[in-house]
Amino acid sequence: MDLLRSLPIGLYLEAPQTWLHKIDARVKLVWLLSILLAPVLASSPCRIAIVVFLLVLTVSARIPLRVWRQQMGWLIVFGAIATLILLIAPDGIAVSQQPRFPTADMLSDWPESLTPSESLPALPTATSYRYDIVDWQIAKVGPINLAIKITQRSLRLAVKVSTLIFTLIYSTTLFLLTTAPEEITEGIEDLMRPLKWTGLPVTEIALTLTLALRFIPLVLEEVQNLVRSIRTRAIKWKKLGVRGAIQIWLMVAERLIENLLLRATQIASAMQVRGFTSPNTHRVIWHRLRLRWWDWLVLVGLGVFWWSRLMYGGVA
Repeated sequence: MDLLRSLPIGLYLEAPQTWLHKIDARVKLVWLLSILLAPVLASSPCRIAIVVFLLVLTVSARIPLRVWRQQMGWLIVFGAIATLILLIAPDGIAVSQQPRFPTADMLSDWPESLTPSESLPALPTATSYRYDIVDWQIAKVGPINLAIKITQRSLRLAVKVSTLIFTLIYSTTLFLLTTAPEEITEGIEDLMRPLKWTGLPVTEIALTLTLALRFIPLVLEEVQNLVRSIRTRAIKWKKLGVRGAIQIWLMVAERLIENLLLRATQIASAMQVRGFTSPNTHRVIWHRLRLRWWDWLVLVGLGVFWWSRLMYGGVA
């Protein structure tokens, strides 16, 4: 088991270089914030359109199938399970329906001169709207009535939750997949530069974010080494029982924290040995941020995106 390959979420795809890699990090940050904010108060067709837009971006960038499958497989399964649960779950609306025809108690007091058919004429349905989309009665076990019922509200709720989960996770994953960690930190630092007037330590925040992004592979590597060490010992979990298994996993968690703190101490010592005092005096420029003609074209596309959202997105 190799966690660095089987869990590519949040890792950078160095090769092949797609057209998404060539876009400026600041432009991609603005696009990411727009995609995350666009589904707020949007209609269901608008949320579905954003999901389709993300899929079109992935296909047009020609991201390798192995990466796309690993990133999308678990997300699609999770979204499908959430959608199915929300579809068949009760929507929480208690609707009391009045019978259209008189009941037996009402017929006893009915005037003899009038018949129920004369007082309640058959009227055609005004529209084809139905609140209950699917009402499938499976069985009845005593007082419990087993049925699958899908309503308009449950359908809207299922679409809302599944599309929001997909948009939130996959948009950030696609951004991290096509943007190097150094570009992300430099783009954030450049966008936060006006906040220096307020005394906010922008450079220190960018340095901390860079170290945090660089620390993610180290965490995965430590988890991978500990899992391999347990598998090589061929522990018989059935003989240990629940209490013994919990003790072993607590020891593993403690060892993981110790190893991560040791790695952090080694990084801090390496920075001190190299004479690092502050980010302002030891600034390293990895990428030169410059907007090219395709970046301006993508920004124009962002304006079209928000115009479409405001004009046709609607309000949920």
